[in-house]
Amino acid sequence: MGAFAGLLAAVALAKVLASLLYGVRRFDGMVDAGVVLIVFVIALLASYLPARRAMRIDPVGALRQ
Repeated sequence: MGAFAGLLAAVALAKVLASLLYGVRRFDGMVDAGVVLIVFVIALLASYLPARRAMRIDPVGALRQ
């Protein structure tokens, strides 16, 4: 949902972004897809690492405390 909202905001502000960044076209799909991919990988790592750590905890012991 966040990536979709960000893409909509990027499309809406494309003219402003193109005027600020030299050599970037108004609608550059590769840049948009790359940013979405990078954010997705970071979100995946940010959720995987704590989940992996939580899997080591004994559920019964955690419920008793």
